[in-house]
Parts: sequence; structure tokens; C-alpha cells
Amino acid sequence: MRRPPEGTVVVKAASVTQDLSAFAQVRPIAPVRVRAAQAGTVVATPILPGAFVRAGEVLARLGGAQIDALMARKEAAVDAARARFATDQQLLTIARQRFELNLDTRQSLLVAQSDEAAAKADLAAVTAALRAVRRLRDLRAPAAGRVLSIEAGDGERVSAGRTVLVLQSTDRLWLQASYYGADATAIRIGMNGEFQPSAVVSPVRVRVVAIAASLEPDGGEVVGLVESGRAASRVHLSARPTVPWIDGERGTVTIDAGKRSMVVVPTDALVLDRTHWFALVQTSTGIDRREVVPGPVRGWQTYVEQGLKPGERVVAQNAYLEFHHGIAAHYTPPD
Repeated sequence: MRRPPEGTVVVKAASVTQDLSAFAQVRPIAPVRVRAAQAGTVVATPILPGAFVRAGEVLARLGGAQIDALMARKEAAVDAARARFATDQQLLTIARQRFELNLDTRQSLLVAQSDEAAAKADLAAVTAALRAVRRLRDLRAPAAGRVLSIEAGDGERVSAGRTVLVLQSTDRLWLQASYYGADATAIRIGMNGEFQPSAVVSPVRVRVVAIAASLEPDGGEVVGLVESGRAASRVHLSARPTVPWIDGERGTVTIDAGKRSMVVVPTDALVLDRTHWFALVQTSTGIDRREVVPGPVRGWQTYVEQGLKPGERVVAQNAYLEFHHGIAAHYTPPD
């Protein structure tokens, strides 16, 4: 047994904060499609792609012969119901007067009251239908955001359900990052972190809100993050809202995965050989080559996830020389 080498140290356990970094990109959760509720012709699109719009703002209007005919039918139905209601009101007034003069029966009065109530209900129904048709003519923004594309221009006929415009809601953007291996399994919903955009100096505080249930083709798992402190409910936004990022923006996200107890060793004590990391552990029988799994590096020290226990003594000086000691006796030069 060889004499133990000099420069050994006793390793100890220490807590380290796990920072999980990955490339990230701002992506839409889902685009907002504004569809035609009924068939017609697009007669007005006052906005352009890229414009910021408010919730409820008119983006386009439907017209044409089909819409005009439908409007005419609804308006005629309202006029007819209003006339019937006025007539039944007058008949009810007459029936009450005749009943007070004992010229008619209570049954006739009740019939007149029933007819008046039915006419009133019918008027309310056709009036509501007319208002609905008028509202359906106007295609309004369901949420504040930016217009991504216009799928149907002025003069184009569209069927019911056809997409006319596509919006990107300002509160429907999030950050997507792909994590792999142990990093992916360490991430939990609710963890906080920072997103550092490539073109912006100041970082954005983010929070994990979703973890994909399946792996990507490259083996990564997609993690979804939103700006920390952002309210879940939609708020009133200005015509050009201030948002922490824009669609397509790229950068690096770093998630704080909490503290973990690991064995800390001098970085010089680790030896890389054939894609595997080793540490030389001094035992009662000599020097043992121990395969280890390195973790985070802090300065001149490295935290080891697996392979070492607190209290063990490792070689910290000339570890590479000690690891390859006697290699000449086993090395055969090529012919």
C-alpha cells in the first residue's frame, strides 16, 4: 500500500441554493380569434395589424344584403309587436271601464289582461333580438391587446364562424423555457426566478405556473412562467399598455429551486476521465477512485450531488497526477 499523498482535506456538508438556468422565449398562451357570428360582408375594418386595441373596441363591421334583410325583418317584427302591445293596452283599458260599469264580466277583464301581458312579453323578446343582431354586426375586441392579423378585408363575404381578425391579448403572453434531466424534475409550480431579456438591461421577476406533462422531441420539458405579482383577473389597460415583454422576445431565465444540502469539495479535487468525474478518497486500505456527480460551482469550490459523504478525506492537491499514477506501466504505444 502506498503512503497517502499530501494535500488531503476533509469534506463537509453545506447548503447551496440551486439556480436552474435555461434559454427562454416569450410566447402567446393562445391567440384570440374574432369570428363572424353571422354571414355577411365586411364593410369596415378601421384598424391595421400591429394596432393596440381596448376591450370592447369595434374592430370591423358586417353589412351587405343578407345583413340588411335580417335587420329589416327584425325591425318589422319590433314594429308589429309594438302595435299589438299598444292595441292590447287600449283593449285592457276599455275592459276595465266596462267592468267598473257592470257591462262586462271579470272573465273578459282577465282575458284582456292576459293578452296585454303576452303582447308586452313578445315586444320585449323581438326588441332583444333586434339589439342582438345590431351587436353581432359589430366585431369587437374581447380583450385589450394587439392586432396580429386581419383575415378578411373590406368587401369580402364571410360565413358564420369565419375568423376575421386575430388578436394577441396583453395578458395572454407568458415565458416558455425547456429544462432537461435532473433540472426538469427539480422544478415545481410556484417557484420564483428572473428572466433576463437579451436586449433589455433590467430583469423581470417571474413565477412558474405550468409544467408540461410530456417531453419535447429533444427530451426537454417545457416550463411556463408569468410575471410575478401579475393579477389573475384582467385589468383596464391603456391604448398602448406597458408590458414586461413582447411576443418573440428571447433571453435567459433562472429559477430559484431552493436550498439543498450537498458535500462541498475543492474544485481541484475533481478529476475528469472519459466523460466521468472522480474524486480520490483516502480510506484505511489506500486511495479509492470514487465516481461522483458534480453540482453547482461557487468560486473555488464545487458541490457534489452524489458519491461523497461528509467526513470523508479526499485528495485536493495534484489530484490528476495521483489519479494517473503508474499509467506508464499500463500504457502501450501504438505500432
